[in-house]
Amino acid sequence: MPPTPSRLAYIDWLRGLACLLMFQTHCYDAWLGGNARNSKFAMWSQLGGTFPAPLFLFLAGVSVALVADKLMRRDLSPRQVASKIIVRGAQVLGLGLLFRLQEYVIVWGWAPWTDLFRMDILNTIGVAIMLMGAMCWAVLAVIGPRPGNPGPGSTDVDARRYTLLAGAALTVAVLISALTPLLWTTWQPRFLPWEIETYINGVHNLGTPQSHLFPIFPWVGFAFAGLAVGFIFMSDFARARGGWVFLAAGVCGVALIYVARFVGSFSWQLYPVYDYWRTSPSFFVLRVGMLMVLLLAGYAWCRWGLGQVGFSPLIQLGKTSLLVYWAHIELVYGRLHIISAHSRTIAGASLGLLVIFLLMLGLSLARTTWEARKVTPGLKPAR
Repeated sequence: MPPTPSRLAYIDWLRGLACLLMFQTHCYDAWLGGNARNSKFAMWSQLGGTFPAPLFLFLAGVSVALVADKLMRRDLSPRQVASKIIVRGAQVLGLGLLFRLQEYVIVWGWAPWTDLFRMDILNTIGVAIMLMGAMCWAVLAVIGPRPGNPGPGSTDVDARRYTLLAGAALTVAVLISALTPLLWTTWQPRFLPWEIETYINGVHNLGTPQSHLFPIFPWVGFAFAGLAVGFIFMSDFARARGGWVFLAAGVCGVALIYVARFVGSFSWQLYPVYDYWRTSPSFFVLRVGMLMVLLLAGYAWCRWGLGQVGFSPLIQLGKTSLLVYWAHIELVYGRLHIISAHSRTIAGASLGLLVIFLLMLGLSLARTTWEARKVTPGLKPAR
């Protein structure tokens, strides 16, 4: 059995996988030119690019459940648990806004001021974490504190808490998915300023929702789905069963995929305007199923496979996913780009991708090494 830290290494490994998929999507999108842009290779690259955003959000939900679990086991009040989560979400949202400001300043005179209000993935993750913290506050306040002197029935009390938290998170995910088609069409809240409405449906300043943005509906639903799964994993029931719970999650993921495909094949639809690929609950459920299968794969690879044999580049990238996201955007799309736009063959763009991967891996190692030495000056980080 691997050492204790490996129990959560799968989260960093999956974040690293999301980073790698993100790198290849952005690099090929930015650098492929001529016939290569219309090739099957480019199509499959873009298909792989549909995974990073939901995976980052899903893992954010799992991570919030992990943080909430640690705080609850220290018997912190609902307000204290929620405030720590909400503050972290506000920090990520602030970084997202700072990133938009940086991009605007770098291309000063070219980009419109409205780009400052683009609903990008960092904004979405920040808002999602804040909303998850608020949900935890509400549920824990209703449940009430744990018994001051945990007795024989304390396990039952804790099981009830985790069950209710997971159920609440799942309910929110379902509601977000179910309301998305309406908020993008017939219930579009046009009475709101577009700067606020864009957080709801990604309308930006263009009058209709934009599929390339990341509004609360439907994207935050992936975070709440991850939160529900995370609370199940953090419960004493799941801890006692180890890998079997992850196997069950993978099986449930496969079941969700088949159910979503079956429901999506119906000719009759509930919604007056139906868009399977952008807003349909069926496609949302299918992607949640795929994320749960990936969760099982990541856990299995890190626990029983080669995920932690020697140095793992994906785990390393996952530890600094925010930093490498920020940095690689400038090297691929920004003024610091290392290759001119739409100028390379598949081989040339692939070489650029390798360079980006190595640069981001080096940056990640520098960051974690610096942090370790800052904590223990003059000492090498413990292995």
